Amino acid sequence: MEEEKKSLNFIEQIIEDDLANGLKRDQIRFRFPPEPNGYLHVGHTKAICINFGLGEKYNAPVNLRFDDTNPEKEEQEFVDSIKKDVEWLGFKWDKELYASDYFQQLYEWAVQMIKDGKAYVDEQPSEVITEQRKNPAEPGIESPYRNRPVEESLDLFERMKNGEFESGSMSLRAKIDMVSPNMNMRDPVMYRILNKPHHRTGTAWKIYPMYDWAHGESDYIEQISHSLCSLEFENHRPLYNWYLDQVYEEGKVKNKQREFARMNVSYMITSKRKLQRLVAEGVVTGWDDPRMPTISGMRRKGFTPVSIRNFIEKVGVAKRENLIEIQLLDFCVREDLNKVAKRVMAVVDPVKLVIENYPEGREEWLETENNPEQEGAGTREVPFSRELYIEREDFKEEANNKFFRLKLGGEVRLKSAYIIKAERVEKDENGEITTIYATYDEKSKSGSGTEESLRKVKGTLHWVSAKHALPVDVRIYNQLFTVEQPDAEKDVDFLNFINPESVITVKGFAEPGLKDVAVGEPLQFQRIGYFTKDQDSTEEKMVFNRTVTLKDSYKPE
Repeated sequence: MEEEKKSLNFIEQIIEDDLANGLKRDQIRFRFPPEPNGYLHVGHTKAICINFGLGEKYNAPVNLRFDDTNPEKEEQEFVDSIKKDVEWLGFKWDKELYASDYFQQLYEWAVQMIKDGKAYVDEQPSEVITEQRKNPAEPGIESPYRNRPVEESLDLFERMKNGEFESGSMSLRAKIDMVSPNMNMRDPVMYRILNKPHHRTGTAWKIYPMYDWAHGESDYIEQISHSLCSLEFENHRPLYNWYLDQVYEEGKVKNKQREFARMNVSYMITSKRKLQRLVAEGVVTGWDDPRMPTISGMRRKGFTPVSIRNFIEKVGVAKRENLIEIQLLDFCVREDLNKVAKRVMAVVDPVKLVIENYPEGREEWLETENNPEQEGAGTREVPFSRELYIEREDFKEEANNKFFRLKLGGEVRLKSAYIIKAERVEKDENGEITTIYATYDEKSKSGSGTEESLRKVKGTLHWVSAKHALPVDVRIYNQLFTVEQPDAEKDVDFLNFINPESVITVKGFAEPGLKDVAVGEPLQFQRIGYFTKDQDSTEEKMVFNRTVTLKDSYKPE
């Protein structure tokens, strides 16, 4: 039976309509245009996946363009991290471009706009310009420089470019409509003086284009057919189109801006300013802290590119903003890790287990599966000996019939090993159990084919051989905030909602093979959760981060 055709989202429908109305397929081109003033976060993944996903769907090129128009905040470090993040997500761009590539062309177009009476140099401070704009219900006040002679504006603009004036002392403004209900159309600033070196152009420029001017014209230069951005730029679209009309040449692709709802995820913030505070005030260890919603933080925590792309696909492309439950993201991560993560044994809250009738000095290497969900994942051998570590919560001296783990007089199977029976315990002066003593059925070895090995017991426990145990630091990560929307209330500092238990480090033991796993390799600590080796690991200290718990009750629609 033929699979039902997947319905188009509204952006795909726009593209299909444009194709039906004369746009040629080879004229379709997209771009992802981040500003290199910080690290990409989970919100950016939506824009990345939409633009590059459409590129894949329409076999169209996608540019990676850095909108680097503000040298006060932009650095090469951010350029490098953005490139790494996009590549890690599995996307390839057609061209790596920069708004700064077009500084000369943008300047020349601005000069022509002055000549055409469409722009003027204003000598008022930015605070005065803002005040004169008023509000949508009240007409703005025209600048006293709005009608200055063209030649005067041309002269001043060139001298601005040459560095003759102090930062902030003058600006170039477009002459549009000071009574427009759209505040973006009230003579927006196109250029400001900024005596700061640029990470690419050095000190060549003393004036820098504003985002609205540089962004749309860069799209036009690159002949981007569909300029896709988040909903906050919807009221900038008239200005985007007005600027485009000033430079458009007949026969070229006239780029079209369209907006989609930005992505808000519960228990996360995506404001760069607020993320910067988390870093600057030491709430987190850096931009790549696994508690951060940055792509680098998510990667370090153990998220996979597939899981993030699946998450974006499930969220979908919509016009209306809403709050996405973080549980959906966890579900997508868990779903992918279940397929790809190697199963290993680690104990994060250990208590010693001694099998008294197992010969002292004897050890075995038992075969166990790497991942039963993954075809061809194979098997490995883990060491078994008389003294083991098991999870403290897996043992109770007394328990009811619903407790299927180990209790005094009860039996469980040790995974891939033997059936054991708990006989007695040893405690310290505080009454805490230090050692559990058990006996084993030597004929019950898993896979041996004996009648005893096929005997059913209700519980199966993971374990680690004490003799071979690898000491590990295990970081248990929880949500960074205690409320769903930590920055929802303007009058309340979002730092008031920091979760004091957002990360807990515990000492545990793992099977010795974990010494050789690569940083970032996905692992399932059996019966505990999904983990990955952290970059802080050394030969002396192995560190593992919890990515997500093993199970969750969340069921996506």
